[in-house]
Amino acid sequence: MPGPLPWLPAYLVERRPETAAAATLVLGVPGWPGHLPGQHVDVRLTADDGYSTQRSYSLAAPDHGATVELTVQRVADGEVSPFLVDDLAIGDPVELRGPVGGWFVWSPTLPTRTLLVAGGSGVVPLMAMVRARHEAGAAAPMRLVYSVRTPDDVLYAAELERRGRLDEGLEIHVVHTRRAPPGDARPTGRLTREEIGSLAWPATEEVLTYVCGPTGFVDQVAGDLVALGYDDHRIRTERFGATGG
Repeated sequence: MPGPLPWLPAYLVERRPETAAAATLVLGVPGWPGHLPGQHVDVRLTADDGYSTQRSYSLAAPDHGATVELTVQRVADGEVSPFLVDDLAIGDPVELRGPVGGWFVWSPTLPTRTLLVAGGSGVVPLMAMVRARHEAGAAAPMRLVYSVRTPDDVLYAAELERRGRLDEGLEIHVVHTRRAPPGDARPTGRLTREEIGSLAWPATEEVLTYVCGPTGFVDQVAGDLVALGYDDHRIRTERFGATGG
């Protein structure tokens, strides 16, 4: 059996603000082995006194060689995310281990329709899939349903608008649960089973589905899809809870 994945030295190349509470970190990782959309990595920080701590973060972009992108949401009382979002400076070192995960992955070569359902920062690994589809020029239809609290919480807002407008076969549906932008015809509130049914393809069609977000959100959406007739063997889920701080 292969041994554990090694820790690789990495350093910050670029930071891009995404919202008031989140940023994308572009990290240089010499010797990075490559990854698939949907995978994640472990990030380890080590203080001068030798204390170290680690967290897991999804990869936000497809494989680009010796750089990777992570979008980190600041957790107010977190130990790692506030430092990564606010204090990690260009050139500062971190350690990465990965890529991790082999089930929640997507390939542009897949010929079937792909339904992506995201809750909050669960959009990050799904964005890697949207970007991989664009970069590969893939033609298979893809639909993203993205549930967020307010317009201010939308990650990749400008890019999602552009991709949904320009990428043939890609549809973007943003659902606001607490405050919607002016002119939005949809009342605020959580996704209902009926609404999921209206945004998803009919269950009679062949669809591969990825659902990512908080545990309660993922369980509800996956359950609703099964109740609508979706094959649970074709629903891939990724949950996050208290980790990631």
